[in-house]
Amino acid sequence: MARLVFDIETSSLPLENFDDAQLEYLFRDAQKLPDEIARQARQSELRQQLNLYPLTAQVVCIAMLNADTARGQVLFTAPDFETNGEEAGPVEFVPCMDEVELLTAFWDVAKHYESITTFNGRGFDVPFVYLRSAILNVPISRKDWLGYRYQTEPHCDLAEQLTFYGVSGRDGAGRRFNLDFYCKAFGIESPKSHGVTGLDVNSLLAAGCFREIAEYCLRDVQATVLLYRIWKERLSGIK
Repeated sequence: MARLVFDIETSSLPLENFDDAQLEYLFRDAQKLPDEIARQARQSELRQQLNLYPLTAQVVCIAMLNADTARGQVLFTAPDFETNGEEAGPVEFVPCMDEVELLTAFWDVAKHYESITTFNGRGFDVPFVYLRSAILNVPISRKDWLGYRYQTEPHCDLAEQLTFYGVSGRDGAGRRFNLDFYCKAFGIESPKSHGVTGLDVNSLLAAGCFREIAEYCLRDVQATVLLYRIWKERLSGIK
């Protein structure tokens, strides 16, 4: 059964995209603070959080690998990006003119896979690409990825599996850690070991460092593939 492992990177849309009512709604929490310094600090926090919501952010990169072969693609938005066409290897980097082209290419690949694996994809990646695709009127080839939470088909979310579906709550033995922490615990090279994190995506995008974003996203997926193999061998009931 073909299994796709993927991860996305997102970046907030320009504030100019929103009207006054939307901006008031987005930053209302900060405006309630009487202290100017505290208000500015809260506004900065809220601005950073805009990266997390499909109504206020866009998909700028999707990395995909076949769980068995580790072959795949990295799709990334990069207007006017030039490639020398000499790239070779198991992973193809594919620049896209915009988010519509990126999501269209993603769903074209997705339709060839029966199952997916993610890290926190049920809570973030899948609903994000669903809503962004709907907003941009990009046809979705797989609408069953959220499915039933307590099954690993068609979607195995390792953040769910490694916490045993949150069995012990926020502070128990099964508490959730981030991907970086799980990788280090299981002896996998952390995708953050190269000095780039998700917090850097906005600044990298602004600087035109599109390939750096793509390579970081790929490292996330490569780590997820290795973590999935460990989970499958040591913890799952899959044979």
